[in-house]
Amino acid sequence: MKMLLSLITLLSAALLASTAPPTCYSRVLSLSKEITESFKELQTSKAVDSCVQMLPRLYLDIHNYCVLAKLREFVAYPSCDRVLEVSDLKEKARSLYTIMISYCRRDLVFLTEDCNALESPILPPLEPSIIES
Repeated sequence: MKMLLSLITLLSAALLASTAPPTCYSRVLSLSKEITESFKELQTSKAVDSCVQMLPRLYLDIHNYCVLAKLREFVAYPSCDRVLEVSDLKEKARSLYTIMISYCRRDLVFLTEDCNALESPILPPLEPSIIES
């Protein structure tokens, strides 16, 4: 009986550990990836306004201190407010900026302050299966 109770306790602890709430870092990381992917999709979409091509480049690396300036620049960009996808993307960028400067201010560690890295990121090489298709 004692063994069964121990097993149930252990399984309950494992279940609770896997359902822990996201940390500030994980939330910022996932939101930055979501924004970057949405921006890439917006840039490659054929059915968007021509002003989308003029938007500032939006590659986000949350470990780079310059990402804060990059987010401010993107949110403040005056054109394309009439395009719904751009407005949604600006709202997500504003949320990420707010999370980074207020809620997660003490939890984030910036490893670099290289603003040029956000302008021309070094992307990982494509897998051979992607190139062949």
